[in-house]
Parts: sequence; structure tokens; C-alpha cells
Amino acid sequence: MELGSIAAAVHRLRTASPQPAVFGARHHGFVLNPPLAEEEVAAFERRYRVRLPADYRRFLTEVGNGGAGPHYGLLRLGERADMRGLVRWEENDGTVGVLSEPFPHTGPWNDLTGQPTEDDEDDPRYDEKTDAFYEQYFRPEYVNGALPLSELGCALSQWLVVTGPEAGHVWCDYRSDYRGILPFTLGAQERVGFLQWYSAWLEEAVTKLRPEGGA
Repeated sequence: MELGSIAAAVHRLRTASPQPAVFGARHHGFVLNPPLAEEEVAAFERRYRVRLPADYRRFLTEVGNGGAGPHYGLLRLGERADMRGLVRWEENDGTVGVLSEPFPHTGPWNDLTGQPTEDDEDDPRYDEKTDAFYEQYFRPEYVNGALPLSELGCALSQWLVVTGPEAGHVWCDYRSDYRGILPFTLGAQERVGFLQWYSAWLEEAVTKLRPEGGA
């Protein structure tokens, strides 16, 4: 879907009566936040020493800075979700890594080395081993070179890679249910850019609109 069609499609979804049943829509209400000024995006890029993927960059300046989008909505630039709600992130804050460092993955990753099992529950060091595993498995450097795009709930999230060979592609962080970090795919397409990712959600949402004149 072209950028020029996105705002119109989101408007159709927002003004539909009733609104279509789309997961997460109660959170964002099909409302896009106002776009960012070019200087705001450029300032972000200077601060974190990155160049945002062109399609995402244009979306931010021409369509909106988050709001209506996949799952619980498209996050604002520089925003992530945690138990407190939506918060501003900082590099190495325990969730986000360093944006200017290359994204470390070129294929699915899920290193569960050291994860305690049920057989370890009677071990007096079980809690210590569990803490050590979590500290290793959830290291923020595993998402270096990427920024949060959307939350799926239960601490599952999707990210946009901005640095390294995978720059421009959407990846999934499913570590909270121990599925690791893996590329977002569409059918047989093994790599998906931001605009494809967003458009796939939007096109599916539009198919759920009630036909005009329908009961």
C-alpha cells in the first residue's frame, strides 16, 4: 500500500460504524498521531548515530508518529511498552540496546543454554540459576541496532532493524515465551520491510469492514 493511501484507509476504519473487530484496536482506536517534523527525526538520528530506513522515515514525517497499527498499535519513535504502560526508552535501559551497533542476528536465534528445568527445582541454587539464565537470555545487546515498533502483549514485541545487514527488516522478539528472536515473515517471504509489515496489517483490517449497505 502506498503512503498516500494509508491515512485514508485508517480514516475508513476509524469512522466505520461499527468499527471492525481487529485485535488491539480498542487501545489505539484507529487514530494516528500527528507526523513528526523533519528536524525532529533528524535530531533522533543524530542523537543515536543512525539513519532510519527510508520507508519508516517517510511514514513518521508524512503519515504519523505511531498510533493505529499492528497489535496494540504502532509505538511512537523512541517509545516502548513495559508494566507501567508506554514509556520513553534509553539505550541499554534493560530492554533496548545500542542503535548504532549492528543487529547481531542474520537468522533465528534462541539460545536456551542454562535454562533450569523441572528436574532442577529441588536444587538449592535453582533461583540463582534462574536469575543467571534470565540475565543472559534477555541481554539488551541481543537487540542492538533495532528499535521497538509494536507490542503484542505478554512482553512479546516486534522491532525494526536500523543498523547492520538486516537494516530495514522487521524482527520479532519472542523471548518472553522462550521462542527467541526471529525475522517477521509474510507467507513465503522471509524478510519484510516496515511498509510491507504495516500495509499487511492495514489491508487485513480493511477486509473486516462491513460492506456498505450490509446488515
